[in-house]
Formats: sequence, C-alpha cells, structure tokens
Amino acid sequence: MNCFLSSLRHGLHTAGQAPLDLFRPLRQWVSRLRVETPRRARKVAELIPAQCPFERDIVLLGRSVAHIPPLCKLNPLYNELVELRFRALCYLADECGEDISAYI
Repeated sequence: MNCFLSSLRHGLHTAGQAPLDLFRPLRQWVSRLRVETPRRARKVAELIPAQCPFERDIVLLGRSVAHIPPLCKLNPLYNELVELRFRALCYLADECGEDISAYI
C-alpha cells in the first residue's frame, strides 16, 4: 500500500524514461488558478485549512497515548493547495489591505 501511494505521489518510474506523474495536469491547473478578486481570495482562504485537520493526539485519562500524524502529506495536491492559499492571503493583505489574522 505504501509503495502504491508513493508511486502515485511521485510518479511511476520506468527504466530510461521520465517518471509518469498522473496528477501533473491537475497540479498545473491548480498552480495556474489566479486570485484576482477579493471574493475569490476569501473563499480560497476559508476552504483551504491553515493546518492539517487530521493531525491528532489521542488522550486517555489526561495522558497522550497515541499520535496520528498529519495525513495531508498523502494528498498529491497538498503543496499546490498550500501555495494557492498563500497567494490568496497575500492578495488580501497586499492588494486589498485587509487584515488576514482571521484566516491564520
């Protein structure tokens, strides 16, 4: 299973050829998205979380018994989505002069 996820995330390698990246078109599409309006920037900042929502500590009787690591890194679009959120926040702060502390 781990090998399968790794191959999807980093591309399938064959001898003598460039890796096959199944998510490349989607990554490029997300990277090309433009944040051109305050409304779109606010929506992006609201929809993409500031931190991974899946990371958890399991506490039993006041003691941490287990830790679930962030699963966002398994998302093949994670870096592109974080970059899009960053661009949206920069747009709101720099172009619109808005206070972005509510989104952080």
